[in-house]
Parts: sequence; C-alpha cells; structure tokens
Amino acid sequence: MNRRDFLTLSASLSATSSLLDWNRLHASVQNQLRQASAGRTFDVIVLGAGSMGSATCCFLAQRGHRVLGLEQFDIPHELGSHLGQSRIIRKAYFEHPDYVPLLDRAYRNWKVLEETTGFQVYFKTGLVYFGKPSDAVMKGIHESANKYNIEVRTLSAGETARKYPQFRLPPAYERLEEPDAGFVTPERSILLFTEQALRHRATILTKTKVLDWSRDSSGVLVRTDRGEFSSKKLVITAGPWAGKMIPGMSSKLRVTRQVLAWMKPKKWEPFVLGQFPCWMVDEYYGFPVLPVGAFGAPIGLKVARHHLGDISDPDQLNRVPNAADEKELVEAMNTFVPDAYGETHVMKVCMYTNTPDQNFILDYLPQFEKDVAIAAGFSGHGFKFSSVVGEIMADLAMNGGTSLPIGFLSAGRFR
Repeated sequence: MNRRDFLTLSASLSATSSLLDWNRLHASVQNQLRQASAGRTFDVIVLGAGSMGSATCCFLAQRGHRVLGLEQFDIPHELGSHLGQSRIIRKAYFEHPDYVPLLDRAYRNWKVLEETTGFQVYFKTGLVYFGKPSDAVMKGIHESANKYNIEVRTLSAGETARKYPQFRLPPAYERLEEPDAGFVTPERSILLFTEQALRHRATILTKTKVLDWSRDSSGVLVRTDRGEFSSKKLVITAGPWAGKMIPGMSSKLRVTRQVLAWMKPKKWEPFVLGQFPCWMVDEYYGFPVLPVGAFGAPIGLKVARHHLGDISDPDQLNRVPNAADEKELVEAMNTFVPDAYGETHVMKVCMYTNTPDQNFILDYLPQFEKDVAIAAGFSGHGFKFSSVVGEIMADLAMNGGTSLPIGFLSAGRFR
C-alpha cells in the first residue's frame, strides 16, 4: 500500500470512527428488538436472522412486505458462524468463477448499505495470496481474474520483500496481489441490516426458538417457544442449524468446528490497519490489527485456518479452544509471518456449514414448489455474499425467481 492509499484509508477510518459509536449502534438495535411485538400472520417468515437472514429481512421489508424474522439468540451473537470482527472480501474467486457476477452485485449492495446508513462496512486493504503455482487456489485465482478482467498483480520476490516485508515465504511460492480486496465487518453489518429492516416495519424476534414448521394448502405454519406464526412464504437462513430445519438436507450439510485467534505481534506498527493487508498463505489467512474502539472486538492480529475442522452438532459444539488449536496457528505464523506472534491474546470457536462440493445452496426447497426458499451451506466463504444473498432470497420468496445467476448453486445438484 502506497502512502496516498494509506492516508486515504486512514482518513476514511477516522471519519467512520467519528460516525460509529459501537455501543450506541448496538444499544439502539437491542432497544428496538426489545420493543417488538408480533402479530401472527405475515407475508413471509425468515428462520434465522444472522448474516443471510438479517439481509433477507432488510430487502423484504424495504420492498414493503410484512416480514417476520425469528432468531434463537441475540443479534449479533457469537454462537454461529459470523463472529470475529472481519471477513475477507475478494473478486478473484478461486472457489468457482461463476461467483464473480454475484460478487459484483455484493460489492454494489455493500456500498448501498454504507450510503444508506452512513456507516462503513467495507475496508479496502488489498489482499495478498501466496502459494505453490500448482495449487488449485492459485490456479483458480488466475482463472477468475482472466475470465472477468479482475486486477490481480504478480509480484516478484523482490517486490514482495519491499512492499510486504512482514512475510517470509518459500522461494518457489507464487506471489499475487488483489488491490481491490479487503474485509467487511460482520457484526456491524448484521446490526445495520437489522436496523434497516426494523425501520421498514419488519418484525424481528430474538431469543425465539423454532420448534418445527409445516406447509399445507393455506400456507406455512411455524411453531416456536413463543407461539405459532403463519405466512404465505418461508425462507430458511439458519446457518449451522439449517440441516435441522430443512427436510432431506441434513445429510448434505456437514457442520464443522473452526478456531479463530487474535495474537499480539512482537512488533505492533507493521501489522496495523493501513500498514498490513489481508492475506492468504496455503490454508491460513489473516487480517491487520484493527482499532478496538471502531470495531468493538478483540485486540490483535486475527488469524485462522480455512479447512474442514471436526464434525460437530451445533447444539453440542465444543466451544473451548485447546492447546492443539493454538499450536497449529502459532506454527503457521512463526513460519510465514515471524514477527506477528508474540503471544496469543484470545481464541474463539465458530462453525462452518459445508456442502459436499463446498458451494452454497440458494434455491427453493424441493417438493415445496416455490413456497419455501433456502440459503445454506456457505462452507466458510459465504459472509461477503450476504448483501447479495439477502436480495436473492427476497426475489425467490416473493417474485417466484431471481435474475441473478444462481443456477450453479441449485439444490438439485445433490439429488
């Protein structure tokens, strides 16, 4: 990152910090949620008001539909998949090039959310990818970048050492840089989507557990521990609990335990926001140190491993990080970013909900015609899409289809 980019980012962050009083935003949304009183009949009910559900409620409410969002925990919370202060956003999508048009829309929708609310949620830090040229990840980056003309720069070893001296890499590794990548803020985004939904007269009930649901010729009936609610349409965005809410899908959705860590670097300044990019090396990835006053989350350099952790039940997840969890992350940092690890500050546990091919499911639930739509199986790379998934699910629920290109994410591919 050059000096001008750094000053622009710093000015943007400063302006955002003055706008953002984390406690005020959080308290405002919680107060509105506490005052919510629900009728019993709606146009559409959304099961789960986390990443995808809050965005879906927002789009539905903005379009004038009577929507009920049901969330079993608080908004936001640390018991699912969206905890942790930051999520990488990128366009050179190695998972599948067909995601890129959806990413274009997601970037646009994040900007609209920022303009509507006055809060920044996307931070352009750049993203560096390091790995063997033969790795599927590196090949996939080139494929998406070439197909959609995404700016991805190849760096020499000398350029990498000058621009990013924090890294120590094997000589044979390829070095790529995506300047327009960065991160989005999950907890803040969920609060903002929720606030916008409430402003447009959505009803969202927290600490409300869904017991079951059914559909007949008159519509959908959802039974909860706070009574029964009915609607014409149903959207299921239940994260790791989706398999328990979607008939016939539990065998296709495997929940895994994933560990995040925040580390105190030996040298602080080289790793702060504005000096350090988001990064991926082999299976490991991380973020710059973010100022806690503006982001309301743990202090330190966040790092995690993108892989399939231990298979788990979301209601019986082992949420206590252990020595083995810490050891593999510390070893990776000592290998690739040697000054980044001084000590471990905090560790947390979240979940992935994985499909067999690691791609999402955005579709109608088979055998329920177009009355029940599902968004599930985000496989550890979904949050960046929540701004467009909300739009897609609103389309599916109330328009009978969407113009956005989701054919490759159909539920039918697993039949």
